[in-house]
Amino acid sequence: MKGKIFLRVEEVAEEMGVSVSYAYKLVRKLNKELKETGCICIPGRIDRKFFHERIYSTKTNPNEGRSN
Repeated sequence: MKGKIFLRVEEVAEEMGVSVSYAYKLVRKLNKELKETGCICIPGRIDRKFFHERIYSTKTNPNEGRSN
């Protein structure tokens, strides 16, 4: 297998520069979102791709920058 699929709480804390206890809260919140979509979640771990999409991606308005 190439690369890890999941981030551990400690990795989340390090990447975001927050405490481990806050990272646990964040991982629980994100896992709750995933569970609502029908995904199976592992306590203390978060899907790496989902984490990066939710934390770092910026959502833009598709109509932004268009002239009428």
